[in-house]
Amino acid sequence: MKEHRSLQQRKTEQVALLLVLPSLAFVLLIKAYPLAMAILNSFTNWNGLSRHDFVGLRNYVTLLTGTEFWILLRNTLVLLLYLPFQIAGGLIVAVLLYEETPGWRFFRTVFYLPQVLSTVVIGFLFTILFGFSGPVNRLLVQSGILEKPVEWLADARTSIPILILCLVWINIGWQSLIFSGGLSAIPPSVLEAARIDGAGYWRTLLRVTLPMLMRTVEYSLIVSVIWVFTGIFPVIFSMTKGGPGRSTTTIDYMIYVKAFVSGNQLGMACALAMILTVIVIFVTRLQMLAADKLDDWGD
Repeated sequence: MKEHRSLQQRKTEQVALLLVLPSLAFVLLIKAYPLAMAILNSFTNWNGLSRHDFVGLRNYVTLLTGTEFWILLRNTLVLLLYLPFQIAGGLIVAVLLYEETPGWRFFRTVFYLPQVLSTVVIGFLFTILFGFSGPVNRLLVQSGILEKPVEWLADARTSIPILILCLVWINIGWQSLIFSGGLSAIPPSVLEAARIDGAGYWRTLLRVTLPMLMRTVEYSLIVSVIWVFTGIFPVIFSMTKGGPGRSTTTIDYMIYVKAFVSGNQLGMACALAMILTVIVIFVTRLQMLAADKLDDWGD
């Protein structure tokens, strides 16, 4: 009897494996193969066409010993300043939607709309808004706040804050959706018990609701940090092109520049992509360790 069950289980596993194989092969084709080729090409001086000579670690040494890479890393880290604004804004919106304030159905759609739009479209929208002849300059000049229009995106002192504002606007809908899911997962009995114990609205929010959303916050932080390192290219491309100078050039945008703009340095671009991959894995691991440590302290 046991041998029959074992044989039946083995046949079931084989059938399951056969059903999964097409999807697994497809994933390996579109994920693993490009990754393996990028690793191999990072050790060459590949230009995308004829030149493909092995150069060892020269690409990595050139990147890590030069100043350009560290400027790119600094710019990317500076853009992480949008995270507190995104989390705070998303939490406020989620709480207002959860409390079903007047018009909450309409505003739920409005706040999530930027997440549906193309990031490039949003970037061009902000470029128009903050252009030299854009609505922002006109409003500020007509109201007397500015004497003359300002080139917002052509000045490093103002381009970074505008980029951060754009990132918050893009992600606040997604953030509020995540927090709304976290709020819906809190058992109503817990909130009711807090009210019965005499806790007011704000104390319940700060002492009960927020601590129970910490896992949601951890997830949001990890995903958002990965997105800044790997997915911010459309925003930079459509708004500043990395300028002025290198003040808004991030690592992922420089991969594009080296691969397709400045002399087809695809080998160097692959090496930079591998360094970015290591950074993302390292930062994500640090965040996960920090989250586990906070949970230990909370216990």
